[in-house]
Amino acid sequence: MQAGKAFLPRQVTAVPRVLRIALTVVAAGIVGAMTVIAVLLPSSSVGVVAFGLVDQLAMFGLGLAMGGAVLFLGRSRVDADVHGVRVRNIASTQHLSWSRVKAVRFEEKSSWATLLLHNGDEISVLALQASDGQRAVAAVRGLRSLLAAYEAANAKPREDLLYPPG
Repeated sequence: MQAGKAFLPRQVTAVPRVLRIALTVVAAGIVGAMTVIAVLLPSSSVGVVAFGLVDQLAMFGLGLAMGGAVLFLGRSRVDADVHGVRVRNIASTQHLSWSRVKAVRFEEKSSWATLLLHNGDEISVLALQASDGQRAVAAVRGLRSLLAAYEAANAKPREDLLYPPG
């Protein structure tokens, strides 16, 4: 690397590690609790209702479904390269070329990073969370480097500098 030249990553990939760990613990707790309920279910009865194997399996299946739903909340991810950025949040995925991105923002008090678009819209990048500390900061720097490289490679000369008045 030459002095004075910024490092340009070939690719930036990030996931919310702390969030995923927390969600995994919560999901395991839900599955564990529902398993205990399923095992203890036949020993209890409510009046004329008697619980059987089907009820136990349903409770266990419900626990798996709820655990899976909790894990789904941590599916966010960001992947970027010289061509553009792909942002996968909880329920949506967006592919953006760098030409649409104006800035990569990650304010000191923000919970996660955002992409400011040239049309004024903002896209949350839930994969880059403040709770991930330096990992998130490094990924934001990588995204900013890729954006700066795109802008430098596609800079248009200013008309006012080419043809001065007068």
